[in-house]
Amino acid sequence: MDFIFIDDMRVEAHVGIFEREKAAPQTLEISLTFGVPDEAAQDDDIDKTIRYDAVIDRIRAELALRHFNLLETLGEYVISMLLNEFGAPWVKISIAKMGIMKGVRVPIFARALSTTPVGCLSTIWKVLSSTTLMLVTKPIRT
Repeated sequence: MDFIFIDDMRVEAHVGIFEREKAAPQTLEISLTFGVPDEAAQDDDIDKTIRYDAVIDRIRAELALRHFNLLETLGEYVISMLLNEFGAPWVKISIAKMGIMKGVRVPIFARALSTTPVGCLSTIWKVLSSTTLMLVTKPIRT
């Protein structure tokens, strides 16, 4: 499996529980690693991969519109977007608030248990630990 790194991407986002954090956006540093289909490299075809420019544009646009209380929630949102909208089979994200506390990051890892969930009614995030998530599919009951 091939993968893409997006390291140290700076974005402006509304995140935090304090009034000063709710009043103005703050700079976050986001690092992402996500899986992409092997066929893209094998066929040298841009249409068979996940375009990192589209990922970056989508993340920046979404974070400009929303407020998150917790970095963990923001991270889960970005992971869900990559898994569900871009079709990434797995995602690892690390997020830090710049200028708040040096060296403090929130890492989250998630993967899709099935890239083509056949017969699934919904997907459920299963929290494995405080910083690890797994996407689990819930089968349709007939």
